[in-house]
Amino acid sequence: MLRVMARAVHRVHTSLRLRRPLSEVFPFFADARNLERITPPWLQFQVLASGAIEMREGVTIDYRLRLRGIPIRWTSRIAVWEPPHRFVDAQERGPYRTWQHEHRFRDDDGVTVAEDEVAYTVPGGSLVNRFFVAPDLRRVFAYRCTRLREIFDSPADDRDFVRVE
Repeated sequence: MLRVMARAVHRVHTSLRLRRPLSEVFPFFADARNLERITPPWLQFQVLASGAIEMREGVTIDYRLRLRGIPIRWTSRIAVWEPPHRFVDAQERGPYRTWQHEHRFRDDDGVTVAEDEVAYTVPGGSLVNRFFVAPDLRRVFAYRCTRLREIFDSPADDRDFVRVE
């Protein structure tokens, strides 16, 4: 009997408290070009579309980046669009077997709590994730949180976290 092993789903969870109202934070995330501002420079991340990108369910966005020096093309699709509280992007083409990234936003007494939850699978499975992918994602999301704190003039908070599983 042939047994098929299920692919391990790995996760990234982040939570960040930004001292700006939801009405200011969500529009920043709704502009796909801001990804370039919050992605580490060592990835050489670039949005490929010319002109404005109208964010809505079903829109696709093409990117170019370098992952460990290797040029990668990435296409994501906005699978869910629920402003100003939530949106989900899913990889259609890129370096992962699967990648689904949910962005959630909520007001907490004038502070915006921005949360990410990513579910992904990788070629090579758990060992590749443990030694290569998870450490890279930890660095990428830590950088992203630092940049967002700078952009929104928000100090670190004890409740902020980046967790890669």
